[in-house]
Amino acid sequence: MSGRTLALLALLLSANACQSSEEPTPSPLPPEPASPQEPRHDVVEPGEESPGGAASVADTGPEAFTRPVGNLSVERRSEFLVGEAFSEADWFAAPHARADRDGLGPLFNAPSCVACHVRNGRGAPPGPGEPALSLLVRLSLPGADARGAPIPEPTYGDQVQPLAVASVPGEARVEVRTTERSGTFADGEPYSLLVPEYRLEALAYGPLHPDTRLSPRATPPMFGLGLLAAIPEATLLEWADPEDANGDGISGRPNRVWSKRLGRTVLGRFGWKANQPDLEHQNAGAMAGDLGITSPLSPEEPCTAAQAECRAAPNGGTPELDARKLEALTFYTHMIGVPARQGVNAPAVLQGKAVFHRVGCARCHRPSMVTGTLEGYPELSGQRVWPYTDLLLHDLGEALADGREDSAASGREWRTPPLWGLGRTATVSGHTRLLHDGRARTVMEAILWHGGEAESSQEQVLGLSQAERAALLTFLESL
Repeated sequence: MSGRTLALLALLLSANACQSSEEPTPSPLPPEPASPQEPRHDVVEPGEESPGGAASVADTGPEAFTRPVGNLSVERRSEFLVGEAFSEADWFAAPHARADRDGLGPLFNAPSCVACHVRNGRGAPPGPGEPALSLLVRLSLPGADARGAPIPEPTYGDQVQPLAVASVPGEARVEVRTTERSGTFADGEPYSLLVPEYRLEALAYGPLHPDTRLSPRATPPMFGLGLLAAIPEATLLEWADPEDANGDGISGRPNRVWSKRLGRTVLGRFGWKANQPDLEHQNAGAMAGDLGITSPLSPEEPCTAAQAECRAAPNGGTPELDARKLEALTFYTHMIGVPARQGVNAPAVLQGKAVFHRVGCARCHRPSMVTGTLEGYPELSGQRVWPYTDLLLHDLGEALADGREDSAASGREWRTPPLWGLGRTATVSGHTRLLHDGRARTVMEAILWHGGEAESSQEQVLGLSQAERAALLTFLESL
């Protein structure tokens, strides 16, 4: 084991620091009345303080999303460190003296995973004149291929890659322009939302197909993914109600996507539209699309027939990320722990929790579930977890639609994102941008963007008193 690895191991074994900040508490609200039909939600439930069960971690500081699961043995932490090293490593254009790190590009978005996934946190859209580093733009044409996947734009492929190795032109520059949309809560307090517009400038390979759809994607947080992988499929299917048979206005449904590993269609869990079947496929796809690094699951370089310089550029071997490295990277992404919650019994938090349930947020953001048995990952199996998601697709209305169909997902549907760790966003990522393209500057803005199936909840939030809104945000920021 190298000196660096031993140092990292020592750091991880000793990392148990906790930090928190005191937030002003809203005015007290009356307790939520109990009813025979509904349980009370203004009380602490067993295990809420540990959202990842025994896999939770104590760190709530800037490195909170980088720690291994709390129940990972010393013997298995070495594999976590190996995968972490691949995540942190810069890759280089081929040929390079570091043969184990060459093959970058020829077209790419970043030279390493952590360049976009800073401290495994959330991405944000670029400001004026800034490069779009942690926000990529998917490209597609209307329709789907034989397996339901989107049809890539013929000249530029599946996504815009602004960067390239020396002999190859980068594809384009992504620009985001915004306008303000104003509104008011029922009590008269004003709010505003940023409406984004996405443009591609300096197109290096000619114009886009006239029917091209631009679909921005902000970098999602990387922690707790293994626990989501361990949630039984039966649990998710039990929650699905595609025809809204119970009449509650919520019709969540699963995505079904192609697994190259299994050679068949399976349940999708990961990605903004649940378009990835598992973390191995997600990692291989990101390595190929974002870094231009091939692997056994994604063996093709990101070059189209129109990009002669890209196709002529040397590569770093076939594949550039071999099966062993992909295995270590996949282990690492399974084993990043979930930070523990603080103040779960604070009156303001419990008041906000009651509001969260009363306005119907929990119908999609399911608070708690028990993981099943995930082969090869006993640490993640049989845990009571609190991710606040159902991993299903929901129609969130035209305002958030990107028009991009992806397997079973329509252009208006998005997978319910987990809410755990939400309150750590500013500490870890240095911002509070949310939603699939980072358009929301705050948690409240993210709520107000919801439409479609969530319109009823959004309208109820608009009708809350200032004290109720403050309590709701206090609860969400405690997650």
